[in-house]
Amino acid sequence: MQADSSTIWFPACVWLAKNLSFLKFPIFLTKYVKQFFFSSLDPEQKEMLIEVIEKLLKDRSTLVAGSVVMAFEEVCPDRIDLIHKNYRKLCNLLVDVEEWGQIVIIHMLTRYARTQFVSPWKTVKEYNENNFYESDEEQKEKDQKVKKNYAMDPDHRLLLRNTKPLLQSRNAAVVMAVAQLYWHLAPKSEAGIISKSLVRLLRSNREVQYIVLQNIATMSIQRKGMFEPYLKSFYVRSTDPTMIKTLKLEIMTNLANEANISTLLREFQTYVKSQDKQFAAATIQAIGRCATNITEVTDTCLNGLVCLLSNRDEIVVAESVVVIKKLLQTQPAHHGEIIKHMAKLLDNITVPVARASILWLIGEYCERVPKIAPDVLRKTAKSFINEDDLVKLQILNLGAKLYLTNSKQTKLLTQYVLNLGKYDQSYDIRDRTRFIRQLIVPNEKSGALSKYAKKIFLAQKPAPLLESPFKDRDHFQLGTLSHTLNSRATGYLELSDWPEVAPDPAVRNVEVAESSKEWTAVLKKTQKPTEKFYSESEEEEEDSASTSASGRYLETHFHLCFLDNFMLRTGHYIKRIRGKKKRNVTTQVFVPTKTHEMLHRMTGKGLSAHYQFSRQPCIFGDRMVSVQVTLTNTTDQKIDNIHIGEKKLPPGMRMHEFNPIECLDPERSVTVSMGIDFCDSTQTASFQLCTKDDHFSVSIQPPVGELLLPVTMSEKDFKKEQGMLTGMNETSATINVAPQNSTGRVIIERLMKAANLGVVPSGQDKIHRFAAKTVHSGSLMLVTVELKESSTAQLIINTEKTVIGSVLLRELKPVLSQG
Repeated sequence: MQADSSTIWFPACVWLAKNLSFLKFPIFLTKYVKQFFFSSLDPEQKEMLIEVIEKLLKDRSTLVAGSVVMAFEEVCPDRIDLIHKNYRKLCNLLVDVEEWGQIVIIHMLTRYARTQFVSPWKTVKEYNENNFYESDEEQKEKDQKVKKNYAMDPDHRLLLRNTKPLLQSRNAAVVMAVAQLYWHLAPKSEAGIISKSLVRLLRSNREVQYIVLQNIATMSIQRKGMFEPYLKSFYVRSTDPTMIKTLKLEIMTNLANEANISTLLREFQTYVKSQDKQFAAATIQAIGRCATNITEVTDTCLNGLVCLLSNRDEIVVAESVVVIKKLLQTQPAHHGEIIKHMAKLLDNITVPVARASILWLIGEYCERVPKIAPDVLRKTAKSFINEDDLVKLQILNLGAKLYLTNSKQTKLLTQYVLNLGKYDQSYDIRDRTRFIRQLIVPNEKSGALSKYAKKIFLAQKPAPLLESPFKDRDHFQLGTLSHTLNSRATGYLELSDWPEVAPDPAVRNVEVAESSKEWTAVLKKTQKPTEKFYSESEEEEEDSASTSASGRYLETHFHLCFLDNFMLRTGHYIKRIRGKKKRNVTTQVFVPTKTHEMLHRMTGKGLSAHYQFSRQPCIFGDRMVSVQVTLTNTTDQKIDNIHIGEKKLPPGMRMHEFNPIECLDPERSVTVSMGIDFCDSTQTASFQLCTKDDHFSVSIQPPVGELLLPVTMSEKDFKKEQGMLTGMNETSATINVAPQNSTGRVIIERLMKAANLGVVPSGQDKIHRFAAKTVHSGSLMLVTVELKESSTAQLIINTEKTVIGSVLLRELKPVLSQG
């Protein structure tokens, strides 16, 4: 019936389109086409319909643009030749088109731009074996040539400029469409403008949040810097549904780095206690990913996960075991004690996945726990019949590995387990049993494989990769159904790769006479005075939004969420306030005399430079570390205008440079002071040391002990603060103390040399305490050395800055163990 109706009505629609376009009826045409033709278009009538679309694309009305582009996308999306002459018109009309028309046009123009313009990302430095041996100056010249060779097409810039205002649209789908356009088309330095708009959409309903968070999760993998300033916007609220919590957790994990990992781990500690068990399990996986990606906190995360093994909730314990198993595979040699601890917990763990993981670990590293592994096999052999199939398979594997490595103790046990498996109800268990028996218990019928049994069972396994599930989604266009489902949906059109050479831009030119008549009014309308795109403060944004009902709703919703968020984290806020309260900085106990070479005289053409840390409060800023630089002229001629040139500092790092030195006479030296805010990290501050004629690339990297200021504290206050910095905020190690370092005076002296710490009075001879705070954030750093028997000592560090704490622990261990 529909086909017959289409046959009757189609000629009438074509006639109307050709002769009565002034009626502005394309919405009717779109509905007609979608109803009668999009599902089964008659090939003979398609050309006639394309002719109608071509005519309507030339229409100047904003009421027509959205509908005709929709028809174009459904009928002939590959006919980009129809867009050439209308490209600039569509760009200029875009801001005035109705919202759903804007979405269709933006997606169409995104695909169009990828076929017509060259990549704006070519300015990114690409290393290869040819430029590996080139100097910095040669590479810089090449980079400048690349930048000069690339000039953005004016039509490419027109599209970016005219879609930018739509980031303020009230329609979330429009904002998302512009965001994906900037992600796929804009230079990487300009794509960051979409971050704030996407974060604002997180105040919308949960369905909008879900889609936005999925796209942010994909973006945050490739360009972390875009969303790092908005990290707190992704903190989980108690009212969030599980799907939103999981996505926020994914984004926070993607954004984790050395600078913010301490804050994130405190958040994760709260999430693990959530009543939402699915979310708690996802949090444990996130901790595992952070431990894998940031080596400084691997031990801290591992210790925290081991603590979770005593949790009452079986799901938390099971997920912790699985994650610990993956982490131990990366460095099993250092964690034999953890494997033993997990073996002891096997009797109390009932979740099959967790039991199977523990058995796999014991079997894989049975040679590291030779006394425990046979006993574990003995216990599990008793319960073999009642175990889950997953656990039975791992018991068989454990028996096979022990048979090959410790046959004397486990031969009979393994044969007993194999006999049980031979008659098991599961064919998987029976097959595995027959396979293992033929390999490890050779007989006359055994094949050639039996002699390779050890290589098969005891082969070294590669460590698993803990990766984001959004890693491979970037090959789908953002904002599409295919990206959301992570699977190609019906009708999905792939984005083309950038062309190596841009097609002729003249195809988009319109005759001067036509353009002057038709577009003068439009251009005048769109050329408004330039205004600041975003207001300077959130208060201004809220004031402007309050003029409408939707603005009042957003403001109320925001404050309710903030109150809820505050109640959820009251404990954390109190803890942070205590940690940030003013501490009395004491005078330094020891000033290191060690200097570090910054510029060798051969490299500096006679100018040498050394630096050292004075451990004095910096006069240039409270958050800066004071650095003294000694400059020496080793030549027989004076060196003029010594100064600091271009600085290449990590994000957030600041430097106060010394005043230029007009002249440095031959064989003379001068010492100057600098201030550097290292942001509580050991990242390198790179810059250029320049003279009148030359410039040299130099850098300063601080030992972690120089990022501290000593503070005065009583023993009572020390214990109180230490009690609040437990769990993941505590890092410890057992060290062997050299005999000459076992006295209190020597311990204090050696630790003072290694780090800028303050001594805390102690009423116990065997315990020595030290306190400091980080220069940048003022976070407490508590160090405890507790002497044990047999020339060993427990070194404990408590701090919110877990990365710095881990690094400091690593640097202090050899201080006491070496002579």
